[in-house]
Amino acid sequence: MYSREEKLKAVELFIRYDKSPASVIREIGYPCRATLYAWHEEYLANGCDMPSVNNYRRYTEEQRRAAVDHFFEHSQCLARTIRALGYPSQELLAAWIDELEPGRRPKRSSAKRLTHENEQRAVVDLITRKGAAKDIADELGVERATLYNWKRKLLDEEVPCKLPRKRDDRSIEELEEYAESLRRDIDKLELQRAILEGTVELLGKDRSVDPGMLTNREKTILVESLRPTHKLNVLLDALGMAKSSYLYQRNALSKPDEHTDLRIRITEIFHESDGRYGYRRVHAALRLDEIVVSEKVVCRIMKEEGLIAKRPTKRKYSSYKGEISEAPENLVARDFHADDPNLLWLTDITEFSIPAGKIYLSSIIDCFDGMCIAWSQSTSPNADLVNSMLDAAASKLHEGELVSATAIVAVIIVGLAGLRGASDTESRVPCRRKAALPTIQRWKASSDDSRSSSSTGVIGQDGRLMSSWMLLMIASIGTTRRGSSYHWEE
Repeated sequence: MYSREEKLKAVELFIRYDKSPASVIREIGYPCRATLYAWHEEYLANGCDMPSVNNYRRYTEEQRRAAVDHFFEHSQCLARTIRALGYPSQELLAAWIDELEPGRRPKRSSAKRLTHENEQRAVVDLITRKGAAKDIADELGVERATLYNWKRKLLDEEVPCKLPRKRDDRSIEELEEYAESLRRDIDKLELQRAILEGTVELLGKDRSVDPGMLTNREKTILVESLRPTHKLNVLLDALGMAKSSYLYQRNALSKPDEHTDLRIRITEIFHESDGRYGYRRVHAALRLDEIVVSEKVVCRIMKEEGLIAKRPTKRKYSSYKGEISEAPENLVARDFHADDPNLLWLTDITEFSIPAGKIYLSSIIDCFDGMCIAWSQSTSPNADLVNSMLDAAASKLHEGELVSATAIVAVIIVGLAGLRGASDTESRVPCRRKAALPTIQRWKASSDDSRSSSSTGVIGQDGRLMSSWMLLMIASIGTTRRGSSYHWEE
């Protein structure tokens, strides 16, 4: 519904644009062509002005008063008055009532918001009440059904199912027969439940087992446990067992066990072997004791007593052959800072995959300034790759040069396939030679490889770097000037 100002604006534009409705609609977006012509006629009829919108204008004072009187005479219901008179809308009728009879129209009060504690207290009062439930509902300002909804919600009760009432034309005899059939069905279901529970509890079977698949011995045990509450013929029919089979198994169960002493001896032999003997070795031990018995009897007794022999488990393959020497002390302690040259050297080996195959790079860096002291490359990660690198590094140190030599530890991680099979002698330097390094005493794995790995990461940052292992760490503590030569020792 458009206001007076909107109508007046549209009509003025219509006159300004030489009564072109398309121009008006294109500029302000409303109304349609027919409405715009109607507004223009109304504008001219009212002396070039638009009348104000008045919802009451089309209803006379008598119609308004008749609607208000009908409202108060017929239980003050807006819908009933509109349905009886055929006019107006609920909002308009409410406005008439407030205008003609101010203060008389009842106002709807919003429902009270009750907290969870109030609901719990109401449910307690409902359960422990001595009067009617409606009194409690009226006190809280809610419906009686709301109280029971709260009760079901708090106590996790199921909503009662209301079935439609149907007239039953059956006679009393038919109803009694129907009740008897229901009782028989209930007894049958209770019997099936008892059989399933007995199968699980007494016999230790799975819940999905079919009672008809039990052996006659197990069925007899189950029947004996259910005899106090059910008839014998009913139990036998439910389990599908003949009475003669039941009597035979019952007599067999009542007889004393003829293998009592044998059970004790078998148990002793089993525990003396620390659970390693199976039924065949137990049977052999019994024959040594001059006890004649079948292997099947020994197997059955061990199964009944739960004597299961230990079996060696398969070990997962591992190429690790153990440590070849004692682990050296961690002299570096992840401190890769060096104050002087040749104080701490680190090395690493890197595998590159190229179209021609694989190539391995071994290099030594100095922690003082990060300079690469020496490096070597080979198509195989063997001891020659490392020895050639050490020879190149030793050649850089001249006789009489200041070298840290009071404590030196050499470390190798045997990580590549070529070095994995190398022996202790093969992984050592194979000959004596002059060098500016002290004696290397042992080769061992170390976890301080972050600095060395970072250097190889820079070399292989083009994407061809496959994997790397730290091979050698030489940590030197203290400073001594020595003029003599040093030798590698095997």
